[in-house]
Amino acid sequence: MKTSLLPAVAVAVCSLVVSSAVLAHHGDADRYVQDVSVVSGTIVELQMTNPHAHIVLDVAEGGKTVRWQAELGGPQQLIKQFGWSPATMKAGTKITLTGRRLKSGAPYMNLTERANVVMTSTGKELFRTPNYGEPAK
Repeated sequence: MKTSLLPAVAVAVCSLVVSSAVLAHHGDADRYVQDVSVVSGTIVELQMTNPHAHIVLDVAEGGKTVRWQAELGGPQQLIKQFGWSPATMKAGTKITLTGRRLKSGAPYMNLTERANVVMTSTGKELFRTPNYGEPAK
């Protein structure tokens, strides 16, 4: 009886630890401003890495160039839903992002909610979340 109970308890404890870590990853812990911001700049690179892809871009702010990062969903989601590849965004291309920036004011934006990505020169939309354009809740 004792030998069969110990592995069951171990599995239950491990399941709780792993499930809490997975849930913790997806909360934004109220890090982002609820209202969206718009940022335009020049692409430095598209990082198609797990768990989240990132757009790195240079933005002119007050006479200086500021390096921004914008967080997207996972690379597999971008590939399947939008047909993205590492070549989707070429360095030097000008884009405009709409998303939620960090409350700290750091040059970092979340593009997983009420967000879109547009090629500045053509107006072509490359990405849009289903709730883009909706007001903050």
